[in-house]
Amino acid sequence: MTAASTDRHPARCTLILLAGPSGSGKSRLAAMAGCPRLNLDDFYHAGEHPGMPRTLGIVDWDHPDSWDAATAVAAVVSLCRTGSADVPVYDLARNRPTGRHRVTLDGARVLVAEGVFAPEIVGSCRAAGVPMDALYLDRSRTATLVRRFVRDVSERRKPVLVLLRRGWALWRDEPRARARALALGCRPVSMAEALAAVAAAGEVRGDRVEAS
Repeated sequence: MTAASTDRHPARCTLILLAGPSGSGKSRLAAMAGCPRLNLDDFYHAGEHPGMPRTLGIVDWDHPDSWDAATAVAAVVSLCRTGSADVPVYDLARNRPTGRHRVTLDGARVLVAEGVFAPEIVGSCRAAGVPMDALYLDRSRTATLVRRFVRDVSERRKPVLVLLRRGWALWRDEPRARARALALGCRPVSMAEALAAVAAAGEVRGDRVEAS
């Protein structure tokens, strides 16, 4: 993005990049905040995309290389600067995008962009000059494991055996993933602290976002 394009499209909103392990409550928090939400998980590559990372004999969907960071950043910046973006709709069970839809700010001054790979784009979003905060939902990893398994089974995201193996692997890896997220610029927060941060961003930008 050039300096000229940045000048033509000053940011219309404050971006809240919301990170945390799968099942930690990111989508729930975004819904509770009541502001526009961008689901960063919709930017996964299709399962047959060349060079996809693999582990346990299957695609490693928890590796950043399974995700299209450049397209995600472009969508985030477009939303913040123009108020809208055309984004994919991803079917996790089918491992591929199944369509597209338009996300708009509709005048809101806070955007929550949430996903497990949110930490990977903190630097790029800051470099684009977007007003932002980067949060990591810091919750019990055992409770997260249970929530994730119940959700994934109910939504039939993957075969149960895959979910069990993946869930255990994520539980073991969570301390490392947390440390990486913080190193990339996220700050650890509770659910209540995250909601308060969204509310504060809305008040700074002129909106009122309820924190309870």
